[in-house]
Amino acid sequence: MSTPRPTPPQVPAAERGATRIADRVVAKIAAQAAREALTRPAPDAAPPHATVTVHHDIARVRVVLELRYPSDLAAQCAAVRRHVAQRVEEYAEMAVPEVDVDIEHLRPARPAAGRDRRVR
Repeated sequence: MSTPRPTPPQVPAAERGATRIADRVVAKIAAQAAREALTRPAPDAAPPHATVTVHHDIARVRVVLELRYPSDLAAQCAAVRRHVAQRVEEYAEMAVPEVDVDIEHLRPARPAAGRDRRVR
């Protein structure tokens, strides 16, 4: 007959350890959120790219976009900021005090007609 093992002492959850989410994972969340926020992406545009710096539970996010032009650039950037902050806070449980949006390229909504023609 075996002797029963003693029950280990119960350690409160807060003292057992911590979960750390890598910066690159938070950046992927931010890039996907930026993609979701752009309802009409520019034709042939590269997908949004994000970089993140995490300090404790605070994430500072930078998103690089290519946007359609002409369009309301300020409204698109505001939508991206709002959606990225919301998603990172929701999925990674981090505060997002700022989301910097850089517009890398402006893409025309339609190719210009006769663009390759020369004027004589």
